[in-house]
Amino acid sequence: MLTPRNIQLIGQEVAIVWSDGMETFFPMGKLRAASPSAETAGERDIFGHQYGGTGRHDFSGVTVQGWEQVGNYALRFNFSDGHNTGLYAYDYLRRLALSWG
Repeated sequence: MLTPRNIQLIGQEVAIVWSDGMETFFPMGKLRAASPSAETAGERDIFGHQYGGTGRHDFSGVTVQGWEQVGNYALRFNFSDGHNTGLYAYDYLRRLALSWG
């Protein structure tokens, strides 16, 4: 399993060096918009109906204030707008990095 070896806040980005040596950079506002939390993404019932979720908004002024590792599988970021409920699984972060190029 790929894990973060080093995480740093550099300007307006979160930089992560992974256990395989790959480096990824996440703009803080985009990272906030991509939060997998129910607050941001909502939840679906067994019939596929969406409940809640604020959808994607412009979070360009939001910064990451800190983070904590959750178990051996995810990071939880503390954002300047008070949001801190999204668990960013390592594989989710890698997919984001690849999709953002």
